[in-house]
Amino acid sequence: MITKEQIQRINELYKKQVNEGLTEEEKIEQQMLRRLYVEAVKENLRAQLENIKIVDEKGYKHNIQKKCGCDEHKH
Repeated sequence: MITKEQIQRINELYKKQVNEGLTEEEKIEQQMLRRLYVEAVKENLRAQLENIKIVDEKGYKHNIQKKCGCDEHKH
């Protein structure tokens, strides 16, 4: 999970990068924070997708099942 402070720091580093440039340490920090942010977005998306339910013609709700993609067996 990423904090508000970390998001604020990402934005600060971006503004500094545009205006005056970053030191090597700041570039590394920026990369690390951006990776954390992307991972948080991915986790959030996964959680949302896992909670989606399909409603069939009769009104029954079904969870979406994960598939391995091999097409060799039924899931």
